[in-house]
Amino acid sequence: MTMNATSPASARNAASGTGPATPEPSPGAGVPRPKRTAARRASVFLSTHPRVRLLLLLGAPLFWLGIVYIVALVLLLVTAFWSVDSFTGQISQTWTLDNIITVLTGSLYQTVTVRTVGVALAVTIIDVAVALPIAFFMAKVATPRMRRILVIAVLTPLWASYLVKAYAWRSVLSQDGIWEWLVAPFGGSTPGYGLPATVITLAYLWLPYVILPIYAGLERVPDSLLEASSDLGGKTWPTLRHVVLPLTMPAIIAGTIFSFSLSLGDYITVNIVGGASQMLGNLVYTNVGAANNLPLAAAIALIPIAIIFGYLFLVRRTGALDNL
Repeated sequence: MTMNATSPASARNAASGTGPATPEPSPGAGVPRPKRTAARRASVFLSTHPRVRLLLLLGAPLFWLGIVYIVALVLLLVTAFWSVDSFTGQISQTWTLDNIITVLTGSLYQTVTVRTVGVALAVTIIDVAVALPIAFFMAKVATPRMRRILVIAVLTPLWASYLVKAYAWRSVLSQDGIWEWLVAPFGGSTPGYGLPATVITLAYLWLPYVILPIYAGLERVPDSLLEASSDLGGKTWPTLRHVVLPLTMPAIIAGTIFSFSLSLGDYITVNIVGGASQMLGNLVYTNVGAANNLPLAAAIALIPIAIIFGYLFLVRRTGALDNL
């Protein structure tokens, strides 16, 4: 019987339980490498080029915005310099300043422009006066649970149709409406249909758009500033005037942009509750429809556009545009 000879070193290694190290497989051994497909190459490229990724992400919305909004404004501007053939009723693409001169010098358009701006200013002032205390209570006084309830209450009217709310106010302001029923025992009466009814209805419609920016601005005001003012002996009104108001002014101006611009271009509400009153939007609607004078309508539409751009130019340094 023969036995295999074992070296002394091998015997010692066997006895001690140690032996020659067995090579371990590398971490990637046996794992197939991913294929270099076009999708993978594009993914790697986008991960290392964030600006390209941002461009692709915003490209489609910006393209749509440019086509629908900017190009539409440019076409509107161009159309204002055309005219309508008095015999055929067709648009003549002959460049002229007649429509612009008519709009700037005509007494009708001047009167309606002043009326429209006055209505927009009145609506804006009413909305700011109502929105400030509501937003301050929501941001600084209400409990978290009450704050959520109030936010829902502010947003709820936005879920209803514009026309439903406008016709609801027409019913409220009618001769036999709720307003008349409430104030009649005290000798009052409903304002009826006209500019006051237009201002009331528009102020109600745009109030949520004013409350929300102001509420967001007040939330960013640190409570420590109010506490510091109180510790230094500041009363309520001086604190609001010298501490809170300057810090929330950009948010307030942001809210006025919404109410002022929306009121300036509205024409449906004045048709529903405005009686015989007219605003710039009504003149645009009339010239597009019944009068079939698109160039003149475009010239009239340039008035609110110019006013809004002028207002935005004035408030651009206040930081209000960052709060929109």
